[in-house]
Amino acid sequence: MGSLSGIRVLDLSRVLAGPWCTQTLADLGAEVIKVERVGMGDDTRAWGPPWCAAPSGAESNSAYFLSANRNKKSVAIDFSTQEGAALLREMAVQSDVLIENFKVGTLERYGLSYETLAALNPRLVYCSITGFGQSGPYAARAGYDFLIQGMGGLMSITGVPDGMPGAGPQKTGVALTDILTGMYAATGILAAVMESKNTGRGQHLDISLLDVQIASLANQAMNYLVAGESPARLGNAHPNIVPYQDFRTRDGYMILAVGNDAQFARFCKACGQPEWADDPRFKTNPARIANRDALISDIGAVTVLHDTSYWIELLEEAGVPCGPINTIADVFSDPHVVERNTRISIECPAKGRIPSVASPIRLSRTPVEYRLAPPELGRDTQDVLSGLLGLGKQELDALIQRGVVSCA
Repeated sequence: MGSLSGIRVLDLSRVLAGPWCTQTLADLGAEVIKVERVGMGDDTRAWGPPWCAAPSGAESNSAYFLSANRNKKSVAIDFSTQEGAALLREMAVQSDVLIENFKVGTLERYGLSYETLAALNPRLVYCSITGFGQSGPYAARAGYDFLIQGMGGLMSITGVPDGMPGAGPQKTGVALTDILTGMYAATGILAAVMESKNTGRGQHLDISLLDVQIASLANQAMNYLVAGESPARLGNAHPNIVPYQDFRTRDGYMILAVGNDAQFARFCKACGQPEWADDPRFKTNPARIANRDALISDIGAVTVLHDTSYWIELLEEAGVPCGPINTIADVFSDPHVVERNTRISIECPAKGRIPSVASPIRLSRTPVEYRLAPPELGRDTQDVLSGLLGLGKQELDALIQRGVVSCA
């Protein structure tokens, strides 16, 4: 029994933000029914290589799809047909949550809007994820992570500073806005479900990628609101803490993350420069920020004298936060990561054991369980429609023949 056992989620979302949300809910025990397009499924099924294929040569799924769709059931329904939309309305009546990420107004055309479904199931929590929200001048626009990273300010503070080699704005290496939107959506859904359990009334969640990206600017947003100046790109440096960035070593790079004056004093002693800790230019963090360039130059002249491993061993012993810049291969071979069982695998009848990354949510009494491998398209159509809606074989066969639904 997971923490969310007994909660049924009807998942009409695709790509990443919505599926990331529903995978989180599924990991916590919710029953997630992923509704996909007949014949095509989630867009990301085709976003490869790399691919994960069955030994028999049957359906292949991209690694991208596998990253966000474990613990779910797949039902293929064409809800652009009257019969398909009617099936979804019946399923919504028996669900606690519905999540979708279509453009504003799309589902209303099929009788699947919040207003319509709430009239049928007043306790339904209905979550809409869009690029720009349900209101405002941009509401009708499509939103994509890369676009929102630019419009939401993240790229303006990410990348090498102007005037340096490689200068220019950069996106993050993963679709971070989508990921954060999925997590905010999951939090909002859980809050709404709790309230629904108390009142018997659901509500409509309006989750916008742009809203999430702006909220996630955190201290950088407040730096602007307090000072009235837009923060600039600092590369790997920190706007409010120095030294807090990467430094070249004799054989590569290391991260130095000094968070307070005591840590800085320990760093100075460990690296053989105790006088820096008493230098008025460097003694306090505000002073170090004012004299950032001089200090970074001095530190860089010292760190290049030894290998990364030397510095990490020395500074860890001195209690100074530091670390290497790992490749992803390095990450999964790190002994701490191995000990934490961060790399897992899930048995798939069609494809054998499928690798996955463990949920970071560690609950002591109701831990995350990995029950289902990411599904083949329509794997659970028959079971869900017969078990949840009571459709008989003859009815199901007729729907398949007319292209309203499909099975794996």
